Amino acid sequence: MSERKRCLSGMRPTGKLHLGHLVGALKNWKALQERYDCYFMAADWHALMSEYEHPQAIRDAVYDNVLDWLACGIDPAKSVIFRQSDVPEHAELYTILSILTPLGWVERVPTYKEQLRELEGRELATHGFLGYPILQAADILLYQAHVVPVGEDQLPHLELTREIVRRFHSLYHCELFPEPQPLLTEAPRLLGTDGRKMSKSYRNTIGLAESADEIRRHAQAMFTDPTRIKMTDPGHPETCNVCHYWKLFAPARAAAVWEECRTSTRGCAQNKRELAEVLIELTEPFRAARAEPRGRTQQELEALLQAGAERARQVAQRTLMDVKRVIGLAAPATA
Repeated sequence: MSERKRCLSGMRPTGKLHLGHLVGALKNWKALQERYDCYFMAADWHALMSEYEHPQAIRDAVYDNVLDWLACGIDPAKSVIFRQSDVPEHAELYTILSILTPLGWVERVPTYKEQLRELEGRELATHGFLGYPILQAADILLYQAHVVPVGEDQLPHLELTREIVRRFHSLYHCELFPEPQPLLTEAPRLLGTDGRKMSKSYRNTIGLAESADEIRRHAQAMFTDPTRIKMTDPGHPETCNVCHYWKLFAPARAAAVWEECRTSTRGCAQNKRELAEVLIELTEPFRAARAEPRGRTQQELEALLQAGAERARQVAQRTLMDVKRVIGLAAPATA
């Protein structure tokens, strides 16, 4: 890798990826790998913290998600692609940081209680789930990442990492880690097909690798302008979820579509039907990534992940040895 600044990001492999992942992360990752030394991880430790009853599903999702990363243009020749649990230094640094992080710092991270509410009915009041922001800090600091791509809602997580860095430096009188800076991503807000927050638990997503027929079915069921009863009624594209999808996924045509909607020359059925074809074309690379003979086998994906883990460990081991040396856990140097 070059001497460019490092960037760390990851995804929890808890299921198949959808359009929200494409606009919220993958397009940004593809651009970032041209500017930074990027480490992209399938964060299976994080997935296990909420999906510990389904370990095999997590394992399968790792392969499925990485296929979509590759189809989107994430290049293993440009970026380090690896599975988090293949780098044991993540868990070891997490343990060390857990020892020195005050409990109150973790409890005040707002997304902890939000996720408990969102996943109501699950047994998530566990030590691991409470401590996942510390594991995130370990992920970032292990690679001494300079920047972390985040949305505004994730800023408290990154600020906790920065606070842990300051505490570590103060306790041990050193300057070991750079304070990671947020790389704010202006990810467009993409609602689910029913107009609610896009979430697999709501079953309102459109998967990146779904068939053309499935995409047409999802598009046909999408909510449109609730104030437009008849086709002759003028539309309000600014409040129509279908029109919002046009703006995100076919911006060159969106202006004309919006105008036709406003002037009642385009009906909602036509709008959804044509949008479906746009999305089918957009997602063709993700279906092709699974098709024979071009599709990668599980063995090939495993080899790719192991190669990435080996590259990641070259950095992770050095960082962890420095941490152990600073806090007195490293073996004394021999004469």
